[in-house]
Amino acid sequence: MDSGMLAADASPYDRLVQALALIPISYYLFAALFIFLAFLYTFLEIHFLHDLLTLFRGYPVTLTYNSSSHLCQSLLSNCNILRGRYSVTPWLSGPHLQTVFLSVFGRAPPVTYRRHLFLTSDGGTIALDWLTYSDVTEGRSRVIDDSAAIKRDKTPIMIVIPGLTSDSSSAYAKHLAFNMARNGWNVVVSNHRGLGGVSLTSDCFYNAGYTEDLRKLIDHIHCEYPEAPLFAVGASIGANILVKYLGEDGTNTPLVGAAAICSPWDLLICDRFINRKPVQKMYDRALTVGLKGYAQLHQSILSRLADWEGITKSRSVRDFDKHATRILGKFETVDTFYRRSSSVNHVSNVSVPLLCISALDDPLCTREAIPWDECRANENIILATTPRGGHLAFYEGITASSLWWVRAVDEFFGVLRTSPLIKERQKKQGCSVAKPLQSSIDEGPYLDVMEDRLVTAMGNEASDASPENYLSNEHRVDSKQDEDINSDAENSGDSTAKLYPKKHTMQQAEQDVKKLIVLVQGHIDKLSRRSRQSIWLLAYIAIITTWPFVDSFLLSFLKRRFKNFIPASLLKNRSM
Repeated sequence: MDSGMLAADASPYDRLVQALALIPISYYLFAALFIFLAFLYTFLEIHFLHDLLTLFRGYPVTLTYNSSSHLCQSLLSNCNILRGRYSVTPWLSGPHLQTVFLSVFGRAPPVTYRRHLFLTSDGGTIALDWLTYSDVTEGRSRVIDDSAAIKRDKTPIMIVIPGLTSDSSSAYAKHLAFNMARNGWNVVVSNHRGLGGVSLTSDCFYNAGYTEDLRKLIDHIHCEYPEAPLFAVGASIGANILVKYLGEDGTNTPLVGAAAICSPWDLLICDRFINRKPVQKMYDRALTVGLKGYAQLHQSILSRLADWEGITKSRSVRDFDKHATRILGKFETVDTFYRRSSSVNHVSNVSVPLLCISALDDPLCTREAIPWDECRANENIILATTPRGGHLAFYEGITASSLWWVRAVDEFFGVLRTSPLIKERQKKQGCSVAKPLQSSIDEGPYLDVMEDRLVTAMGNEASDASPENYLSNEHRVDSKQDEDINSDAENSGDSTAKLYPKKHTMQQAEQDVKKLIVLVQGHIDKLSRRSRQSIWLLAYIAIITTWPFVDSFLLSFLKRRFKNFIPASLLKNRSM
């Protein structure tokens, strides 16, 4: 009876605890496991069941390109990997597992590079790590001492631009270099300044939008191997640098083709993205640790040129860019640096075949920044996207021994090398002066200023309205005419005919000078019109800002001068 009274007097919470104690411990273990799996599925985006169901079928590869481009259609018709499907490694399901596995384990093949040091004009040093076919197959380097043999070497060369704080020792760089070298390519990985175990030898640093190093490097390799076709692959930030360079140089680049893997495209959007969710903030913190480690290696220079105290206290990539990159690159704000360095602004000017590969679940470079419309409008770009892949991973198969994007790039470049359209384009470029393509977005048509001060629309093609082009184009025609006249004069033996080319050249020179004066005058008039507009705008601002003082002065002046003519009630109301 006493125990019954005690049970009746027990609180509801005590009864709940007693009831829970009767449940076997195994049930709690199963519940904890279920909660843990649900957490992994949602928070870490692990889709094991879905990937397991699509293991044999794979995910479709979505291709975005200009449907009217014969080049893209010709290339894709021979690229079975891009037109196929991507099968994810089931035990690396989810973007975070793929990305972390690539960074921590990698499973990269053994690679031994040959290092060359490239010195820039400003005193900087860039480490170039080479890997050739003989390095992979025979385990030794085939060094060519004959400079003439080097000039005649037609083995294709692929230049690799790594990502942020990455170098040739990165797993994805080794996967790409080994696979391409095994298939007969010469691969060179261009390490960014201060990376790859090389110290900084100048005050110039690299950043996400600095393309000058890549430009000098490509020109250098092209001069060393003029007969070898050049290709380039950029990864992550390296892809942003590569696409920006392609857009800046247009058809003036010696590259035959390029590939951009997991490019951030728009740095400002990606900056917002990695600070949006807790998982993305973990990546942001990891990248910041890498940047601070890079800064520690070159403290003697950074402490002199940047805000070293701010660098050491940086807790995000944006903080590091604020205290280091912005200052070194002489940008006003961090957002200004992101906007000016984003490759999305140069996509429309890319003039060589470019393969862009991105994963829609990329935890660093969000799909929101992908320029779908710009890629579709450019006849040289093929954009391939997959639902899975992570950041630079794209592991495939049960054993996760290979990266899908590496095979896709290998096939794309192989098809590009043998494409008759590319050979025909190279011949045309070799016979004519290369002109970079211009963007038609937010730009008006080019204008040609004539002698009568009229302007004619030239469409969206680059015009020859510059003074240099005026003179060069006219003299190109005149030289042809003068040669014909000289040949006729020599055949006829007429001395007066020999003097005519000089007179004709003088007349043509006077016309060229007149055209040049007209062109310069047109630009001066345009600047003067803008100056007049600016003057009127300043006058308007001055009137608006000084009107309260002028109004009070006029009121007091009118009171004194016209006091007898203005009613007292009006003056009273006005003063109130």
